[in-house]
Amino acid sequence: MALPKRRHSRSRTRMRRSHDGLSKPQVGACPECGEPKMLHQLCSGCGMYKNKRIVQFEEEL
Repeated sequence: MALPKRRHSRSRTRMRRSHDGLSKPQVGACPECGEPKMLHQLCSGCGMYKNKRIVQFEEEL
């Protein structure tokens, strides 16, 4: 296994780690009901995905 001959500087280490940061999940509004939903996911409010009803929810009385 290869080992480094010299120690990496703090600058070089931090430049490498600059891509490790987390990003927020992408959230959009459902075009049918307007509820916030994750992109490329089924809407939990109305059950629509790409303008098609995938899930039928029972009405609560």
